[in-house]
Amino acid sequence: MNADLTEGSVWRKLLVFFLPVAAGTIIQQLYNAVDGLIVGRFVGTNALAAVGGSSAQIISVLVGFFVAMTAGSSVFIGQIYGSGRRQELNKAIGTSVTVMGLCGVGLMLAGIAASPVLLRLLHTPEETMEGAVLYLRIYFLGVPFLMVLNMESSILRALGDSLHPFLYMVVGCVLNIAADALFVIVFGWGIEGVAIATVAAQAVNTALLTGLLARRGQDYRLTFRDMGIKGTYLADMLRLGIPAGLQSSMYSISNMIIQIAVNSLGTLVVASWAMSGKTDGFYWAVSSAIGAAITSFIAQNYGAGRTDRVRQCVKQGLIMHFVITAFFSGVLMLAAVPFLRLLTPDEAVVETTRRIMFFFVPFYFTWVLVEVLSAVLRGAGDAFYPVVITGVGICLFRVVWIMTVFAYFGTLSSLCLSYTVSWIITSAALLIYYKKGSWINRRHPADR
Repeated sequence: MNADLTEGSVWRKLLVFFLPVAAGTIIQQLYNAVDGLIVGRFVGTNALAAVGGSSAQIISVLVGFFVAMTAGSSVFIGQIYGSGRRQELNKAIGTSVTVMGLCGVGLMLAGIAASPVLLRLLHTPEETMEGAVLYLRIYFLGVPFLMVLNMESSILRALGDSLHPFLYMVVGCVLNIAADALFVIVFGWGIEGVAIATVAAQAVNTALLTGLLARRGQDYRLTFRDMGIKGTYLADMLRLGIPAGLQSSMYSISNMIIQIAVNSLGTLVVASWAMSGKTDGFYWAVSSAIGAAITSFIAQNYGAGRTDRVRQCVKQGLIMHFVITAFFSGVLMLAAVPFLRLLTPDEAVVETTRRIMFFFVPFYFTWVLVEVLSAVLRGAGDAFYPVVITGVGICLFRVVWIMTVFAYFGTLSSLCLSYTVSWIITSAALLIYYKKGSWINRRHPADR
């Protein structure tokens, strides 16, 4: 179901492409919420902190780098498709899947070995340490599946197919929830059961997507003949993928440093911080979906030389994101507490989580420019400068904030403010760079 995004109504094509991506991310967050409900109610607060505290930050940095790299590296596939060079698609697809599979194996081995050391570096509370190590080591066993799964999903979206990744994500999430309930509630496996359920769902999802890409009778096909590493495509993949991975890691590293500060405030704050991520994660998931849709749309049109449609996409994408941000902000402000009480019976966790969220939610609108403009620049193949801007505005700024403002006040409020201020600074910097306009006239190796 690959689609040509270079023709037709910009608004309609962008919306139709975005909806399955957004639906998939919402379903993923529903799974995360159910996962949190099962852990919080049937295993306990310490287990919730073990799965969602330092463990989540380590996964975000290490795994997040490669997941972001898949999205970034798929841009050159979209550009190839948009420029009409269909004969190159299979080799580019084969190289991408091979590279990410190998990266997954390497990360699996490193993650299993280094989990205890990484958790101690984050000052993980001792009462959650054993559970966090167990969860991470089982989780890393499934990382090769996760890497290939995300690469194949990004490839399909780059080719204009956002429906199949959504459908297979639904299958994976349903399987994951069912396995969570079986392993945790019925078998009583606790944290171990949650991790095993995640790995099993990822393996099934990967098999489904691989089968789709290998199917005959379409413009592209993943075959053993095209597997391997072709130097030309590897260079394009790394040129676009590594900066995207670094950008993701910069966010994650700053969050990891903040997690150290969170850990210093005690297990209650650790559990509440994790719970806030499961709740407002719905907004961040949809925001990322808008970014993914815009990146794919821009990649195809930039490859086809349709700069008129590129500029239209920027305007439509900003409008779409602002409307969605206003909607989610209102819903979360009104429904946060009742929703949190469904996830945990601990009123102290509910109240602390509410405090955290009400520091963030009213200021989501300051994030819109960061998401949309980064996606536009990434789709056009401008991979370097957005990383520099976000590296300074997000990562470096938050590190300095933790070492100065938080070090002085030592409060949860001073911690939360680091996010809002960094969103505003980075938005302004990206807008200035975008307005310069030099990025739209560059040509890259993928445009051969």
